[in-house]
Amino acid sequence: MPRLHRPAGGDHRHGRDPGGVAVTVLLRRAVPADASATAGVWLRSFAAALPTVVRPRSDDEVHAHVRDVVIPLRETWVAEAEDGAIVGMMVLDGRLLSQLYLDPAHRGRGLGDRFVALAKERVPGGLTLWTFQVNKPAHRFYERHGFVAVERTDGHDNEEREPDVRYVWQPR
Repeated sequence: MPRLHRPAGGDHRHGRDPGGVAVTVLLRRAVPADASATAGVWLRSFAAALPTVVRPRSDDEVHAHVRDVVIPLRETWVAEAEDGAIVGMMVLDGRLLSQLYLDPAHRGRGLGDRFVALAKERVPGGLTLWTFQVNKPAHRFYERHGFVAVERTDGHDNEEREPDVRYVWQPR
């Protein structure tokens, strides 16, 4: 059974929809059976949040990468809604918060906040992450959570060849 995340001071299962109605969403470790749904979240989120960024991988390649690399080789967490649907994903690779994607229909419900709290709990010594320079909402989100931009590049080291920003969070 995957380990459940229970953040300090709060119930790991509850959030609110944009209308303020309580909803149940569980954060848990991903299992192999989650691969297709998790890849689907990644694809929908990427398309909605980054419409100008060219993806270097086809849908099939994304599904294979999540199935063969992300879930078995990384610390992968998913957000599971009451109906069993996977509506978010987060991947930790040591101190690197390498992926945090939410289904577009589930943004604005506190899931991103919960994932960041989980990442900080799992890696209390500090985190780093990369996001694209064009993703201004991500910059605001991470800065709100105490991350500081420390490096900007022209994208030469990422698959998308898209200018990016490295953020770092250090505990106080």
